[in-house]
Parts: sequence; C-alpha cells; structure tokens
Amino acid sequence: MMKHALLILALLAAAPAQADCYADYKAKQDNPLRLHYGVAKLPDNACGSAGAASKALAPRLARQGWTLLNILSIFGPEGLDQRKASAGQYFLRY
Repeated sequence: MMKHALLILALLAAAPAQADCYADYKAKQDNPLRLHYGVAKLPDNACGSAGAASKALAPRLARQGWTLLNILSIFGPEGLDQRKASAGQYFLRY
C-alpha cells in the first residue's frame, strides 16, 4: 500500500502543472444596446472547448447584466499582451 501511495505521489510531482488559460469574448446588454469585447481567465475545467468556456463565463457576465454572445478563442498567458488594449476596461474584469 505504501509503495502504491509513493508511486502516485511521484507521478503527480512529475506531471506538468496546467498553465492558466483565458478566453476572449463578445457580450451585450440591451436597452440601450451596448457591446463589449473582453478577456477573462477561465477555470481549468473550462479550457478545453468554447462550450465549456461559455458555461463558465456566461453566469459571471449575467450577474452584471451582460449576455455572452460568443467565445472568440481560448489561449494561454502568451496571448494576454496582444489583447489587453482591445479589451480595455473588460480585460480580466470577469
């Protein structure tokens, strides 16, 4: 049993840490119509697909009265700098 536990610990230590992932998206509000482009950090379980990212991000936006229109892309930390200016006040806000 102890050997099994040590093997599991060794495998976990050898596994690479998951890098942070982010999504850029478009959202809207009605009455009056407002649109925004933003960048949001995603939880690890939402990094695999646009559908998973939408499920994670839509409720966060909805709490502030925004409706998620679409996920444009999912990317790692290397894509943050190029999107920061375009996202403006919605950079990592949600």
